[in-house]
Amino acid sequence: MTNPDPISVFRTEAAELLEQIESGLLDLTRSLDDRDQIDAVFRGLHTLKGSGAMFGFDALAAFTHHCETAFDRVRKGDVPATHELVSAVLSAQDHMRALLETPNGDHDAMSAALLDGLHRAVNGAGSPAPAAVAATAAPVAEAAGGLSEWRIRFSLPVNAMANGTNPLGLLDEMRDLGECRIVADTAKVPELSALEPRDIHIGWDVTLKTERPRADIEDVFIFVMDDMELEITEVAVERATAEAKPAETPIAKAVVVAERDAPAVQAANDSKQAKSAENVRVPAERLDEMMDRVGELVIAQSRLTQLAGTAADLGLRSVSEEIERLSGELRDTMMVLRMMPVASLFSRFRRLVHDLSRETGKEIELITEGESTEVDKTVIDRLADPLVHLVRNSIDHGLEKPEERIAAGKEAKGQVILSAHQTGGEVIITIKDDGRGINRERVRAKAESSGIIQPGATLTDQDLLQLIFQPGFSTAQAVTNLSGRGVGMDVVKKTVEALRGTIDIASKPGEGSEVSLRIPLTLAIIEGLLVRVGQGCYVIPLSAVEECLELSLEDDLRSRGRSFISLRDSLVPFLRLRELFRTGTQPDPHQKVVVISTGSERVGLVVDQIIGDHQTVIKSMSKLHHDVDTFSGATILGDGSVALILDVTHLVAAGQQQEAQLRAAG
Repeated sequence: MTNPDPISVFRTEAAELLEQIESGLLDLTRSLDDRDQIDAVFRGLHTLKGSGAMFGFDALAAFTHHCETAFDRVRKGDVPATHELVSAVLSAQDHMRALLETPNGDHDAMSAALLDGLHRAVNGAGSPAPAAVAATAAPVAEAAGGLSEWRIRFSLPVNAMANGTNPLGLLDEMRDLGECRIVADTAKVPELSALEPRDIHIGWDVTLKTERPRADIEDVFIFVMDDMELEITEVAVERATAEAKPAETPIAKAVVVAERDAPAVQAANDSKQAKSAENVRVPAERLDEMMDRVGELVIAQSRLTQLAGTAADLGLRSVSEEIERLSGELRDTMMVLRMMPVASLFSRFRRLVHDLSRETGKEIELITEGESTEVDKTVIDRLADPLVHLVRNSIDHGLEKPEERIAAGKEAKGQVILSAHQTGGEVIITIKDDGRGINRERVRAKAESSGIIQPGATLTDQDLLQLIFQPGFSTAQAVTNLSGRGVGMDVVKKTVEALRGTIDIASKPGEGSEVSLRIPLTLAIIEGLLVRVGQGCYVIPLSAVEECLELSLEDDLRSRGRSFISLRDSLVPFLRLRELFRTGTQPDPHQKVVVISTGSERVGLVVDQIIGDHQTVIKSMSKLHHDVDTFSGATILGDGSVALILDVTHLVAAGQQQEAQLRAAG
C-alpha cells in the first residue's frame, strides 16, 4: 500500500478550509457583527496561512496573510466588518484557490489588484494606514503600554505532529512577537529503545519581551490550546508573588496544576483522538473501483444462484443462499458509502447567489430545504452544472428588480428555494422562485420564429413549458453574462436524461416558477423486476413498479383498438412490449400487465412472464445505441446473457401520448 502524497493531502485539506472560509463569509453577510463567524473566518485564514508555509506554498501563505491581518483587526475591534470587506475577501479567496492549484503560475498582477481592493475595503472601514494591510511577513505590532516580559511554559500532546501541528511554527510565531529566549525541557523524553520518532516528548520554557498584549501570545496557541498544557505568566507579577510567598512560585503552581489536570487532559485527548478516528478519508476512485468489484460479485452470485437452483446438492444450495445474503449486505453497505447529503451540493450556490445579487442589483434570499437527503456521489457531481444553469435562469429571467417587485405588491427581496426530498428510489430536487413566472406567449413566439414548432401548433401547457429546454432557445432580449445564448437549459435536459431522470416545470404568471428534477438515487446497482417478452428478458426498475395484473388472452383481444385497462375506476393506457419490440412471437396464454409510474402519470406494460426480483448491475449502452430511447442500460444475467433495462420515463411518455391520440380520435 502506497503512502499518501503529503502535498495532495494538503491540497484536499486546504480546499476544505477554503470552503469553510467561504461559508463563514457568506454567513457574515447576514449579520456583520457576528463574533463567532468573524473568529471562524480568522481561524480558517490563520490555519491556511500556516499550513501553506509548512508545505512550501509560500505565495499562498503570503497572500493569505494579508486577509488574515485584515480580519485580525476586525476581530480585535479596530475596524468594523463591512459588506465591502467581505466581498473583497471572497474575491481574494478565489485567488487563493488559484495559488493552491498552480503555485508556480504568474499571479503577481492579480494578487496586487486584489490586495489593492482589500486595502480600499479596510480603509473605507477606517484603517489607519496602508501598511496595516500591505505588511508581508510579520504582523503589525501595536503598542500595549510599554515593554513587558512574559514566561511561557508549554508542552504539546504526544501525537501533535501526527495531527499536523508543527512546534517550530509556534516558536517562530513567538519570535515574531519580540525578543525570545527558548529553553527545551527534555525531562519526559523516554529511553531510545522506547522512542517513537513521530511523538513529541519535549516541553518548552520561553521568556518573551514584547510590547504586544497577552491576547497576542494566546493567539499563537489558538488552534492547539484545548489539547496542550500551557502557562503564561507576566514576570512582574511573578516577582511580586515570589516576594510575598518565596516558597511557592507561580511557576511551581503551573507545574502542579499541569500534573493535577494531566488525567483530565489525557482523557480529553483520548476523546478527541477517538472522534478523529471516526472518519477516514478515502479517494473517490477507490470507492468507484470497489463498487465495480461489488457489481461483478453480484453478477457472479446471480450465476451461482441459478446453478444451485438446478442442482440436487443441498449443500450447494445452502452455500448459495449464504453467498446471496452476504453479497446483498455488501451491496447495501457499499451503496451507503457512496451516498452523500445534498447539503454539499446546495452549499455551492450561496456564493453564486451572493455574486449574482451584486451583479444584477437584485435583492435575493437563498433558502435550502431537505439538505440531509442523500444521493449517490456521482449524481451529486453531475448535477452541479445543471443546477447552476437553473439557479442563474431563475435569478435572471424570474426574479424582478426591487422596484418592480414593490410595484407588483411583493417584498423587495426575492426568494430562490432549493429543496430536496426522497420518494422511493428517486430524489426530487426542486428550484423555485417567487418571480414573474414564465411568459408563455413569448415562449411560443420564440419557438415559432425559431422553427421549433409550427405556427398555431396545439401543445399542452407542459409541452409548451418544456420548449425552454430546446437547444438554442432563449427569450432574453440581449446577450449578457447571465443569459441570451440559449446554451444553458438544453445542457440541463441532456444531463438529467443521462442520469435517467426527468424534468417537470410549473409556472404561474406573477407568482413564480418551479422546476423539479427527478433523479435516481444511484447509478450503479438497482433492484429490478425481471420480465420476459418473447424470447428476450428485460429489467424494469422496481422503484417505478406500482402493481402487476394478469391479462388473459380474451382480455387482450377485447382491448385491441383501445389499449386501456380499468384499474380501480380509472383507465390506464398500456403498451404491448411484444409489438413494440417486434418479437414476432405469439403471446403467452396468460400475459401480465406491469403498471409503472413517474409521478402522477401511469402506464401498463404487457409482458409474457414475470420472472421475479433481480439485483441489477447497470452497464452503459454502447455509443452505437446511445440514441435508443426505450432502454437506459443493460445488465448481465446469471447465465451470461444480456438483459436490457427499460427506460421508464420514455415508456410512460409513449403511453400517455398514445392515450392522447386515442382520446382525440374517439
